[in-house]
Amino acid sequence: MVFLKSIKIFLFNFLTIIYLFYHPVNSGALQLSNDNIEMTLASNELVLINFYADWCRFSNLLQPIFDDAADKVKEAFPEPGKVVLAKVNCDVESAVAQKFHITKYPTLKVVRNGQTAKKEYRGQRSAEAFVEYVKKQLEDPIKEFVSLKDLETIDDKKRIIIGYFDRRDLPEYHIFRRVATNLKEDCQFHVGFGEIVQSMHPPGQPIIVFRPDVAVSHENDETYTGNYNNIEDLSKWVQGKCVPLVREITFENAEELTEEGLPFLILFFRPGDTETIKDYKAIIDNELLSEKSNVNFLIADGDRFAHPLHHLGKSQSDLPLIAIDSFRHMYLFPNFKDMYIPGKLKTFLSDLYSGKLHREFHYGPDEPQQKETEAPHLQHVDQKRPTNPPESTFKKLGPSKQRYTILSPRDEL
Repeated sequence: MVFLKSIKIFLFNFLTIIYLFYHPVNSGALQLSNDNIEMTLASNELVLINFYADWCRFSNLLQPIFDDAADKVKEAFPEPGKVVLAKVNCDVESAVAQKFHITKYPTLKVVRNGQTAKKEYRGQRSAEAFVEYVKKQLEDPIKEFVSLKDLETIDDKKRIIIGYFDRRDLPEYHIFRRVATNLKEDCQFHVGFGEIVQSMHPPGQPIIVFRPDVAVSHENDETYTGNYNNIEDLSKWVQGKCVPLVREITFENAEELTEEGLPFLILFFRPGDTETIKDYKAIIDNELLSEKSNVNFLIADGDRFAHPLHHLGKSQSDLPLIAIDSFRHMYLFPNFKDMYIPGKLKTFLSDLYSGKLHREFHYGPDEPQQKETEAPHLQHVDQKRPTNPPESTFKKLGPSKQRYTILSPRDEL
């Protein structure tokens, strides 16, 4: 009996050791709660958070993969304060989920230097993909130039922020780096130091300049005039410059743009037609700035997005053209050249808001009101047959039910 008891104790201890070896207590993603989330976000350069629910099958599929990725990231970046992969059980931590506006499971949020990035992680769900994503996020966000001639070769289709500093140890440069880290997906950041840039700024006074994507816009260079020691002021200015009013929709960002929930006003352009893009952007900026909270202003490559064109009864030979996708239906701007007539695009949007576009697609143009003096038997009676406008095509590019559990408005936290 004593021998059997000893064997049982030995086996129990052996199995416990094996289990702990393969399942260490601190393995996997860090479990966040309302008690530790603020400290975690504030004390790490990068935090990737998996918001999940135990009852969601996509969350259950992701969880072991994400925990495995967390262990690999710890191994690759062991230094404290660098990066953490974390997770939030939204059923348990509903207040945290509500704070981050979670509308689907799983949602993968990115937090850099305590600031939540606008763009979520929407890439491949594998441990290797998560590790590569983290490595890329931790790359230096700033490219240093060693000659002013280097700036002549910068891509003129990208929006650029350029910093001119005396030295790297300046507090202003430290703030510049933090802003670049947080916004590197929206802009390219370049910097020069010392004698190389002496001619570009007064001694002891750094300069930060925005250079627009001049190949596709009519914008001009602009120098930052705010407080160089205030990260909030600089972040706000850079974000305003780097996130343009008119964005290009691609298959890579379509899910993100669709999830914003605003109707699309889209210019479908012919590849290489940069002048039309410039004109469209200038008109939107001059006439429709007040509508930016009501609609997403976009441009789309007419070759890559040929399907929506066909949906509208058009082809690449009809480019350029403008349309609205309301996420219910698509409406074609009747004559592209009318874009240049002041107020025409604004009227097109107003007709969407009022329901006129939808009504006229069903029943044709509104009839003028008949005169009261007209005899009833002379009044025109037109039995119009309802027609249906093309259904939305971009709505189908939103978050897929084959990848997420989408919460209905009443289910949202």
